[in-house]
Amino acid sequence: MRKLLKSLPRLARPWSHRISLLKTQLTQLLEKERIRTTLPKALALRRVADKAIGLGKAGTRKAWDKAKGMVRTDSEIHKLFTTLALRYKDREGGYTRVCKTGFRERDAAPMAFIELVDRAGELRPARQPKSVSPFLPFTVQAYLHQQKQMADQQK
Repeated sequence: MRKLLKSLPRLARPWSHRISLLKTQLTQLLEKERIRTTLPKALALRRVADKAIGLGKAGTRKAWDKAKGMVRTDSEIHKLFTTLALRYKDREGGYTRVCKTGFRERDAAPMAFIELVDRAGELRPARQPKSVSPFLPFTVQAYLHQQKQMADQQK
């Protein structure tokens, strides 16, 4: 977590407060799957959350130990390595989405929702990946089509 936080914005906080803030927000995001926060915090949290979900997908003991340093509660670590790892097993990245929601009334701070994609009740559905890009060479398209037909025949 230390190396990851070196490249994140400072968020006008000392080092220990910044680590504590991001750990707490990551735990809340994993628990509720959508939280409302300021835009700079949401953008910083997005990188931390994507890294944590990548650890959950790895599923190793080393990844579990690293995730324990990032998430505060054991129930959220368990959810990270079971529910979320299965949900995102086919996705290569981009597990979170930041949606701007305007400005806070008191101090006009820009606010945003950060949410996990591919969940029930999300603000905006995730884009489905295209099966074959139209810009691929014809031979690659034919190969992919042939592989798909072979997979269908085996079923």
